[in-house]
Amino acid sequence: MEDTKAKQTNVNIYTRYKMFSWDFLFYYAIIFLFFTQIKGINAADVLLAEALYPIFKIIFLVPATVMIESLGKRNSLIIGNIFVCLAILTYIIANNLIVVIIGELLSAIGFIIKGVCESNILYDSLEKDKKRGSRFAKIEGRGLAYFYWLEAIASAISGFLFVINGYIPMFLCLLSVMIATVFSVKFREVGTEKNKRKIDRKVVATECKNLFKSFKLFSKSPRLKNLIVFGALISAIFLSLSMLRSSIMKDIGIPDKYFGIISAIMEIVLAIATKNESKFHKKYRNRTLTVISIPVVVSSIFLGAFCNLNIGYSFSVTVVIIAFLVQYIAKGPFYPLIKQYLNNFTTSRIRNKISSSFNLLENLLRFAITFTASMLLRYTNTANTFLILGVVLGIIIFLMLFNMKNKVGLKPEEYSEKDTKIADLQ
Repeated sequence: MEDTKAKQTNVNIYTRYKMFSWDFLFYYAIIFLFFTQIKGINAADVLLAEALYPIFKIIFLVPATVMIESLGKRNSLIIGNIFVCLAILTYIIANNLIVVIIGELLSAIGFIIKGVCESNILYDSLEKDKKRGSRFAKIEGRGLAYFYWLEAIASAISGFLFVINGYIPMFLCLLSVMIATVFSVKFREVGTEKNKRKIDRKVVATECKNLFKSFKLFSKSPRLKNLIVFGALISAIFLSLSMLRSSIMKDIGIPDKYFGIISAIMEIVLAIATKNESKFHKKYRNRTLTVISIPVVVSSIFLGAFCNLNIGYSFSVTVVIIAFLVQYIAKGPFYPLIKQYLNNFTTSRIRNKISSSFNLLENLLRFAITFTASMLLRYTNTANTFLILGVVLGIIIFLMLFNMKNKVGLKPEEYSEKDTKIADLQ
């Protein structure tokens, strides 16, 4: 009876928790301006700090997993949210690049822990029946939708607040993560979560071994291998473009107060595109990944080339908005669809291994792209950085799509047993 009450408490809290915890609010529209204008850090160093974030996530993945096994999901989630609060506080007090990097470290640790615990707490709290998966998706989706709309509102006003005082959006961001922390305290441990696992060398060694095994798994299936590598690359590109988009807006002279408005419009576009991912898949079928990936790199080349022409402010702003819209429309359906494709022909036994492989590769590629962008910005402008990255990544994506032609997007009966019997790959 007590366990049932605890589960219901978790379900009731989760949607409100998710709308504040999924990511930073009041943050992305102004953070580039905050670091470059308020803190006086140059754009290349800002990207360098961001490039270290995925490396920190890789380094602390195993320690975070072991900690969760020992302390339980609820207690670990509280700790994760505290790390995120400390990260924002570190950004606020930062006076040089080193302190910003410390903030990236704290943020990486916090989001690693949160990423493992959040959805699992909800899933563990739902009754084990045939509708468990659909109920989970409905509650998770509702919380995510609330976050998108709240983020759109926050983005719309953050630019104007930044003009008044650059610290106001950052303190509002800190307030939002503190609210998420308070909600996390209200969660309750359920079921086997009360049986903690003792931390010792054997546990750490086992987790490290499982991590390396996940890399070997996907190499046995041509379809899965290509999906993970290609999906991780596209995800890394989406994640790496955020700071560059702010940098190009600054370069062409868009006023600071409009950064938030543009970000809010893009968040709304993203929410609509995400909601319609099933229609997107039905329309393009086995060409879906091509339709998503090609416009992203082409829009980057288009943006870089035309913003270098210096043929007028209005024209440059139009080019930037069009390029951003293309990228956000492509980003919307990508994440739910790549998860769907990766989970096809799988069982629950190996999904964690597939997820681990994807996340590790995604973080490595994100580091490579962001670090390259940081180096390019030391020698050229943002437009040229977009142009160079677009051309190089475009060539890589074209070659990968050509290689995937007879391995991904086939009818179920056209796949080999290595692809359809992934459950046997151990």
